[in-house]
Amino acid sequence: MTPRSYRIGQIVPSSNVTMETEIPAILRARETVAPERFTFHSSRMRMTHVTPEQLKAMDADSDRCALELSDAHVDVLGYACLVAIMSMGLGYHRESETRLHARTVENGAPAPVVTSAGALVHGLNVLGAKKVALVAPYMQPLTRTVVEYLQHEGVEVLDYTALEIPNNLDVAAHDPLRLPGIAAALDYSDADAVVLSACVQMPSLAAVEEAEQKLGKPVVSAAICTAHQMLRSLGLPAVAPGAGTLLSGRYAESPVPPAAP
Repeated sequence: MTPRSYRIGQIVPSSNVTMETEIPAILRARETVAPERFTFHSSRMRMTHVTPEQLKAMDADSDRCALELSDAHVDVLGYACLVAIMSMGLGYHRESETRLHARTVENGAPAPVVTSAGALVHGLNVLGAKKVALVAPYMQPLTRTVVEYLQHEGVEVLDYTALEIPNNLDVAAHDPLRLPGIAAALDYSDADAVVLSACVQMPSLAAVEEAEQKLGKPVVSAAICTAHQMLRSLGLPAVAPGAGTLLSGRYAESPVPPAAP
């Protein structure tokens, strides 16, 4: 029997070059241990610098992207910009997911919508992580926005570092192998988990397992959490080799967040 193939749609900032590499890498790794297969399809929103003004303008374009991807009858949509969602207001991922899902329904191709912001919140909840330490590439004001957003969702951020990289392509060029050392400098001893990259543009997948060994804590990224929630939204076991504790298989059948109405 031919394995089922799923179409993964991604709503991506125009300057993002990481989400279309890390999500496929995670799901390709899954293909080595499970029968399902995946294809990847993107629609882009214009954004070059991670500023509140560009993020707001970009988010307004996400409805168009959802329509375009639903034309392709994708099986799930991922909104690949965490800080764009978080900068729009506390709890905004729920509003975004509901609205974009409605666009797919109106277009006759209903599909679940996963935002990387909501997925990070959900992934930490799945791990039972009430206290975290966090690495983000953003300038200090936007990093504080991320911290406040997570704390509003019941996740205490014990310590964090803002790498203050303003250009989005420079964020993508940051060496992921530096991240375990950066995270080790945080006060993470009482943390339940460490967020190695609170940004789907800053690559971290190559360093997650090293960071878990170095820190002795579960380590996640926004991309890993997005892949986990995408798989669960498709009704598939959320497991992939080389992607840390969340995708180790221990949480393969965790409950799916309530679907957008």
